[in-house]
Amino acid sequence: MATKPLTQTTGRRKEAVARARLRPGTGNHTVNGKSLAVYFPTAMQQMIVTEALRVADVEGTYDVDATLHGGGVTGQAGALRMAIARSLVEIDPEFRAALKKAGLLTRDSRRKESKKYGLVKARKAKQYTKR
Repeated sequence: MATKPLTQTTGRRKEAVARARLRPGTGNHTVNGKSLAVYFPTAMQQMIVTEALRVADVEGTYDVDATLHGGGVTGQAGALRMAIARSLVEIDPEFRAALKKAGLLTRDSRRKESKKYGLVKARKAKQYTKR
């Protein structure tokens, strides 16, 4: 059986929910059973996910095992970033100040605006013709 997780935390963004488990290790990232590079193919998404580890200066110290569901790829990356940041604070409260200053502990509450009747999308209307 695998070693017991050091911490387990949740992060959310838009419709995405991430559950991250941090264990002492060599810096391996597993997301839904796949490696980080396979699950998040673009460098930008990988950078977003590992940002909390970079800010706390502990890259390569912890193994991250994450479960993601809901939302899109960018939302999932943001949710995982928050879950990792929360885990780091749980491990060592000293990281809190640096992570908070970088804005990684704040939940991004922006959501998709609901569609209004008579319109095409939330605010987009059909083109008006005078003649």
